[in-house]
Amino acid sequence: MTSATSETRPFRAAGLGTLALLAWMARNEEGDGRTPCLLACSLGDGPGGPEGTSAAVTRLLDDMGLPVGGHPVDGTTRPSLKVSMLVVAGQIVLQMPNVTTQVTPPAEWLKAVGKLGYTYFMFTTRVCPTTGPRQPAVGAELSAFVGSPETTNSAAHVYLPARSLRV
Repeated sequence: MTSATSETRPFRAAGLGTLALLAWMARNEEGDGRTPCLLACSLGDGPGGPEGTSAAVTRLLDDMGLPVGGHPVDGTTRPSLKVSMLVVAGQIVLQMPNVTTQVTPPAEWLKAVGKLGYTYFMFTTRVCPTTGPRQPAVGAELSAFVGSPETTNSAAHVYLPARSLRV
């Protein structure tokens, strides 16, 4: 008699490789303002290479209940969301299960997040092009990656509230 096991393997953050956080301002749908956006992506340098890294991102998103593609999750109404963003001392600290990463965004981005109270966050399963170890692409190559339908269609989308330290 054979039996299938449904063993759940523990998630290993190392499988994600180097995570890059990219903050920028985008025109909002009404065209009369700008929305702060934040993209998380891997550089594909995890132990499983680009394919393994993409699979690790997919698993993390699934574990957090964030669907890839489709409509954005409104994190402003979901206090149990498993991803959070802390904005403190000019830094963004993004926290997910077993993963914490940070970036210094532009001043315009910080001001917009302070006004709106959230960012439009995407975490793509697509691997970011690089210019070397732990170095995401820059310039036109990075813009093409971020703006590509392939990147946005393979991402979870979230209106992610900005939290700050209370004093």
